[in-house]
Amino acid sequence: MICDLHCHTALSDGSLGIEEVIAQAKRTGVDYLSITDHDTMASFSRADVLGARHGVKILHGVELSAWDKKRSSKVHILCYAPKKPDRLEGLCLKSCEIRKACSKEMIEKVMEKFPITLESVLRHTTGSKSIFKQHIMRALIDYGYALEFYGELDRELFNPQHGSCYVEREYPDVNFVLGLIHSAKGAAVMSHPALYDNIELLEELAQKGKIDGVEIGHYSADESCRKVLRDIAEKYNLIVTGGSDFHGLYNSVPTHIGSELTTQENLERILKLTEEM
Repeated sequence: MICDLHCHTALSDGSLGIEEVIAQAKRTGVDYLSITDHDTMASFSRADVLGARHGVKILHGVELSAWDKKRSSKVHILCYAPKKPDRLEGLCLKSCEIRKACSKEMIEKVMEKFPITLESVLRHTTGSKSIFKQHIMRALIDYGYALEFYGELDRELFNPQHGSCYVEREYPDVNFVLGLIHSAKGAAVMSHPALYDNIELLEELAQKGKIDGVEIGHYSADESCRKVLRDIAEKYNLIVTGGSDFHGLYNSVPTHIGSELTTQENLERILKLTEEM
């Protein structure tokens, strides 16, 4: 069974709609797909219908924004198969509001440098539950100030360390987010630990039994990093997942649906865990 448990649609920061993503999953031979849009579960009911239509099984998922207070850094947690998703709605709403506030401040900073309008950004957010950096870059590309989403201008404006227009605020504490996922009867998996340097945090959470799994199959992790993550997963008996982290036009590196996978054994561990909650 071929399982891609991490992808995004236009409901967050992907460029394709739900049906296009599911249809592409079918064409690439994916049997099980999880749409894990950022801080929104709006895909759940429609994905079920479209998955049945295209012959792709759907695992409900959402990628939740969180904050590691000890290291003052962000962390993403994938929540799978929550049986009580309504318990996550308030968290999703709060995180979307935080992101919108950051994005609007970034847009204001960009407009001081470039003669673009708020409307030129917002027209690319139709259907999305928030505003993302990619939407701002798309407006800049529209008006000829850049040719690519992740090139020199992106680094100048939005590099997290020294970008002139970058704005970041704290998201809800990771321990709170994990507790809420488990109260919603969902499985909690740390998303791409290499991307935000969350490996130390992962081991701390695993030691305390607060997290259920880790995403090892992700383009951000090279083989040496994957070995470290596999060792942690084996030590604490964590579920191991993989996914393409597909964003369509907004991909930061070339990646396609089905490029990274979760094994059937680990999919079954997710399903068993959430059934037993």
